[in-house]
Amino acid sequence: MADQKNPTGGEFLLRETAPQDVFTPEDFSENQRMFAQTVEDFVIRTIEPVREELEYKGNTMLGKDLLKKAAEMGLLMADIPEAYGGMGSDKATIMLISEKMAESGSFAVTHGAQSGIGTLPIVYFGTEEQKKHYLPRLATADLLTCYALTEPGSGSDALAAATTAKLTDDGKHYVLNGTKQYISNAGYAEMVILFAKIDGDKFTGFIVDLGAEGVTIGAEEKKMGFKGSSTCAITLEDVKVPVENLLGEVGKGHRIAFNILNVGRFKLGASTVGGCKLVLKHTVPYTKQRHQFGQPLCNFGLIRRKIAEVTAHTFVAESMVYRTAGLLDDAIATLDKSAADFDYQSIQKVEDFSIECSMIKVFATEAMALAAEEGVQMLGGYGYCQEYPLERYYRDERVNRIFEGTNEINRMIIPGMIMKKAMTGELPFLQAAQAVAQELTGLPSFSEPGEPEFMEEEGKLIANMKKVVLAVLGLAAQKFGQDLKNQQEVLADCADIIMQTYACESGWLRTLKKSAADGGDSALAMADMLTLYVHEAMDKVGILARNVLAATVEGDELRTYVAGLRRLAKHDPVNRAKLHDAIAARIIDAECYTLK
Repeated sequence: MADQKNPTGGEFLLRETAPQDVFTPEDFSENQRMFAQTVEDFVIRTIEPVREELEYKGNTMLGKDLLKKAAEMGLLMADIPEAYGGMGSDKATIMLISEKMAESGSFAVTHGAQSGIGTLPIVYFGTEEQKKHYLPRLATADLLTCYALTEPGSGSDALAAATTAKLTDDGKHYVLNGTKQYISNAGYAEMVILFAKIDGDKFTGFIVDLGAEGVTIGAEEKKMGFKGSSTCAITLEDVKVPVENLLGEVGKGHRIAFNILNVGRFKLGASTVGGCKLVLKHTVPYTKQRHQFGQPLCNFGLIRRKIAEVTAHTFVAESMVYRTAGLLDDAIATLDKSAADFDYQSIQKVEDFSIECSMIKVFATEAMALAAEEGVQMLGGYGYCQEYPLERYYRDERVNRIFEGTNEINRMIIPGMIMKKAMTGELPFLQAAQAVAQELTGLPSFSEPGEPEFMEEEGKLIANMKKVVLAVLGLAAQKFGQDLKNQQEVLADCADIIMQTYACESGWLRTLKKSAADGGDSALAMADMLTLYVHEAMDKVGILARNVLAATVEGDELRTYVAGLRRLAKHDPVNRAKLHDAIAARIIDAECYTLK
């Protein structure tokens, strides 16, 4: 297994992590907090005055001017290396920017298309000449960009792209033909990172001038949400692209596309954590002011349960996101920053954590879906009206589970990458799985429990979740062999078990770290949320694991494994109503997400 000098994704399943080794929001530096404040100031001063025009009238062309104003505040520079006019920020800072940018609504999509997916392919895969030519101008919004991967006939199956590229006889240009769809910022972008197949089979990246002859920009899409972001199709008819604008290597465009998706996933995870917090900010004060049956809504148990559940999901999602930021930064820190190919090596380190990137994308976007759903419900009829922002959050959040790879695709990636690492020897997963399988099918051990330490019971449940992952995914791999990749329901259930495990452990480690640093009382809010979430998660894990076992084995073998699973998933119920009340009380008092 990779050691701490060479960390890799998926390790959390196979080893214990010390609380002091995880990065948490409590570890933000003063500089990081100042950058977050800059984003908040930008939203207040620049976005709020045009909110109505942007979000409800759908004036997508506002994005062009807003990008230039964001650039003036340094908000397009974080991902760009210092050598090319940027800040070269760490991943924790970049995720924090994404979280805070969530309050900008449609502009969050616009910002991400410019500073993220429209810029990063050049940062990581561009030649020195391409970096010098493009990156300083992208950082200042002197040049506006976008990213084109999806086509009318290829969405999740990106490599099935039909756009073609053919080298001219003189070898100076590629001629591109095809159509790209759902391209953010295409309404005013001046260039695009675009993928086409050379000679019909070599999937390759290109930097394309959108002012070139033969380029046509389609009409703005009429979307359910994010109405203020530009989304158009791009059609290319015999568009000549200089050979100098080929990005990366011929036939290696998938490396660019998939690695940029990984970056998009961890940023989206952070952004939707910000969205969850916004729901609480705009919902909880209403529940205090709105009276029914002679008392405020926030006094009612079912309202308090909704507040508590949204808060607990937000807490574990936030813990996952910033734990992952720390993992990425630790991995990149092992590289030689002076190396000529440092940027390329750093994106390979991100690729090592594609499991975690997919997990936080799925978990956080689904936490945001829960938050928006419950937020609208708590506001009742007002939640359905544009007078309150919950109506917009409800519409906007839906696409989060579609772009950056659908949540279904990401669920396939999570166990798929674990098994790939297992087969290459990067993770000793199969050996560990075999040991747990023997434990499940053997006789139970009996021991007298002592007085539990702080969060000890939750720690034991999380350790058992890891064993469940090893048992069910290991058994499925053994039974299905190469056909496992076709067992989508089995893989999806395994993915959810893995995800619940990572979520619970991330929150647990954060709680322990806070307690160790500032005393047990300082972590009581975290502890309540973690206890509530872990026990609910273990119930889900038990059901998911039985589903996998039933799809994998049968008869006496199934009964034996289910008996072993029952031992692992066993836990005494907690008083959820009491936890709901305690969690909600803090949030109602603060009128926003808080851990105090």
